[in-house]
Amino acid sequence: MLLAYPASVQADELRPGYVEFSQNTATQWTLVWKFPVQGGFTPSTRPQLPAFCEIAGRPSRELSGAAVTTRMLVQCRRDMAGQKFGLENFGTAQSDVLVRVAPLNRPVQVMRLTPAEPIFIVSAKTDRWQVAGTYFLTGIDHILFGYDHLLFVVALVFLLSGFWTVAKAVTAFTVAHSLTLAGTTFGWIGLPQQPVESVIALSILFLAVEIIKRRPDEKRLSERVPWVVAFGFGLLHGFGFAGALKEIGLPEHDVPISLLTFNLGVEAGQIAIVGVTMLAMQILRMRFSPLLDPTIKWATYGIGITAGYWFIERTLL
Repeated sequence: MLLAYPASVQADELRPGYVEFSQNTATQWTLVWKFPVQGGFTPSTRPQLPAFCEIAGRPSRELSGAAVTTRMLVQCRRDMAGQKFGLENFGTAQSDVLVRVAPLNRPVQVMRLTPAEPIFIVSAKTDRWQVAGTYFLTGIDHILFGYDHLLFVVALVFLLSGFWTVAKAVTAFTVAHSLTLAGTTFGWIGLPQQPVESVIALSILFLAVEIIKRRPDEKRLSERVPWVVAFGFGLLHGFGFAGALKEIGLPEHDVPISLLTFNLGVEAGQIAIVGVTMLAMQILRMRFSPLLDPTIKWATYGIGITAGYWFIERTLL
């Protein structure tokens, strides 16, 4: 039935666009507009400039990985403070767009645009935590709508019993993906993205198999040393998080704070997933105890089938 369905089951749905508008001189700005090829954006989707700004020269465009980057010089006869700036013709895009406006001798502003709110007003003064807040929300979105990472965390909760056991495993997962996320972002380490995404799918499939095959009288590897398993797979998932950040880019002068708050956002979303999953299991245990094991079993089969599909898709395409 899944193979017959015309739409593919996608993971890592968060693929936001990125716009950077940096001032070079009193009247000259550089506009960089980067968007994912499969993000639903169209050729008519483009930054919206004030009427007193004009494109100078011919824009350059290049395809890098899964994203198209357009770069151009812009002449603006007036100051941008108090002016509207944003994106027009979102098209069918379901992703957000991160916008970074960097005036000369003034704080950088970073905003997050959506189809519902595609325009914002450039402020004369900015909040120092604006960049942090924007990337924090982006991190939350990535864990909640990056379905492969979400299913891995849910499967981890299904597999383990006891709050502290789950807490230790999730902490190990967190530490591991934080290390590879930081290392990849700063260029210290790196792996090709496609094999990483395939192995991430396998990590989910591995947990699904462990859940189905566990027995009360014999603990499996993932139950004996869950933090080791979570740490090892966390390293791989960190490369996946880094791949999402690479597609949109990080603000050149705000990399540390953007990286930190993106990671904190991921953790906030992850904690929410663990909490909701454990709460649902506890409600079933208390109110509908006979349904708990069958529910976990069939949910695990669904997770395993989805992960298997992702592995085949990512390996062959």
